[in-house]
Amino acid sequence: MLFSALILGLLSSLHCIGMCGPIAMMLPLDRTNEAKRVLQLLLYHTGRLFSYGMLGAFFGIAGKVLSLAGIQQQLSIIAGIVIIIIVMIPENKFAQYNFSKPVYRIISKIKTGLGSRLKQRDNKTFFMIGLLNGLLPCGLVYAALFGAVAMQDLSYGVLYMILYGAGTIPLMSIVVFAGGMFTPKQRNTLNKLVPYAMVFMGMLFIVRGLGLGIPYISPSDFSLFVQQGSVCK
Repeated sequence: MLFSALILGLLSSLHCIGMCGPIAMMLPLDRTNEAKRVLQLLLYHTGRLFSYGMLGAFFGIAGKVLSLAGIQQQLSIIAGIVIIIIVMIPENKFAQYNFSKPVYRIISKIKTGLGSRLKQRDNKTFFMIGLLNGLLPCGLVYAALFGAVAMQDLSYGVLYMILYGAGTIPLMSIVVFAGGMFTPKQRNTLNKLVPYAMVFMGMLFIVRGLGLGIPYISPSDFSLFVQQGSVCK
């Protein structure tokens, strides 16, 4: 299940190239010192991972509470269904019924903070830009958060979201260092592949929760993780 977080992040980065890519390309990176530029980019990604980790902690706790109610398998199935629903909803519809509306003022402040930070160049700036960027509403981040809920544990929820963020790093870094590598047409093509791949990921969550007796994929004795204990006779 933790490997699915990395895959989910990699798939999301195809979408992020068009959505968060412009923010990454606007980073005030040092263009004269390559080592310093790499450090600044790492700080930016660290900020994003920190945000994802905080969100993972919250949703991991929520999953733990729900699992104590005895609905472990249902959680995995629900997470899979929600992931599929999220990627099937058109982006413009998501904007109309965004989960961020109840906290619109907070999101507005985050965007304002991003704008002011993009004008600065100290190391703290890059971490803060990443931190704020990680808190911006995104349908695919929502999908990953339901995966964190399915982890049913605070620490695994944090780890799931950090791995999800790590999966977005390779392509996002390529966008920063080689912004012109992808033409608008190529970005559009990559973006069209995302729903199919995300539906496949959602189906994996559903199959996992069904407990079909398939080793590692859908064990009959439902558990998100392989566990081993001593047996005394």
